[in-house]
Amino acid sequence: MADVWTLSEYSEHGMKDVSLELLGRGRALADSLGVSLAAVVLGHGIEESALQSLIEHGADVVYVADDPCLADFTCESYANVLVPLIKEHKPQVMIAAATTTGRTLMPYVAVQVHAGLTADCTELAIEPGTGNLLQTRPAIGGNIMATIKSPDHRPQMATIRPRSTKKPMRDGSRVGTIVHIPPSPSWKNACVEVLGLRSLEGQNASIEEAEIVVSGGKGLKKRDNFTLVEDLAKALGGEVGASRDAVDRGWAAYPHQVGLSGKTVSPRLYVAVGISGAIQHLAGIKTAKCIVAINHDEHANILDLADFALVGDLFTILPEIQKRLEARRQA
Repeated sequence: MADVWTLSEYSEHGMKDVSLELLGRGRALADSLGVSLAAVVLGHGIEESALQSLIEHGADVVYVADDPCLADFTCESYANVLVPLIKEHKPQVMIAAATTTGRTLMPYVAVQVHAGLTADCTELAIEPGTGNLLQTRPAIGGNIMATIKSPDHRPQMATIRPRSTKKPMRDGSRVGTIVHIPPSPSWKNACVEVLGLRSLEGQNASIEEAEIVVSGGKGLKKRDNFTLVEDLAKALGGEVGASRDAVDRGWAAYPHQVGLSGKTVSPRLYVAVGISGAIQHLAGIKTAKCIVAINHDEHANILDLADFALVGDLFTILPEIQKRLEARRQA
């Protein structure tokens, strides 16, 4: 039986990327323990190709619960599937993404199975000799990193920050087992009825999913100047991010905060404007494919991580970039 489990998330658009990211984490843990890796998928109308993709990205076993009552996420319904499954198979480790689903479901399940849970981890490892899961996460407002373990209870449970690791490479030659769990009347949640879903108007896309992120820091000096970042993000077709300093000053809302105390991002392009590069911020962008830093301080920490650095006055550099982007659009 699989001893390391991951909770995969499925939507009408298919398997979410974060599910594949988790398999990379889970595969490393399973290999360290010398056990197999399973992915658990709950939902309705789940395509076989999506299940096969989990195997191709590292899973040895895929447990599937497919039923109309699981079409929309409700904590109790999903827990009514997951808790009996955990009690039957007794995995050593179970991890989920620190998404709305993972943050809601995992604490509820942990209480039901009398297990410990560490939320919002950025690193996971297996302690040699004990098999304990070492769960590292930011603490005290992101000022230190704490490593936590649960030696007395199983499964060891944790939620992982999305975009804190890259997806493993697909291997089409991998084979595994897909186990369809027979539906049960107990799955239906009698407490909550989903009447409908609607998108919130005027909400920006999540910076965690953005391909381009332009972030501003305290180097912008005041809120009025933050529009330079917003304008550049719009011109590039990206999303607006912010350092913790900028959010603390009220220049941007918390959902835009990048770093260990905010969101971990992994875009194709990350532009850091007036951000010095505190360790918490650097940890939140380390998986970005290309980092461009704009800063007047040639010794700023962020320049050590950046692929390209523009050292100079951002109030001169940003308008020049905008001018060249506009010229390119008109060409």
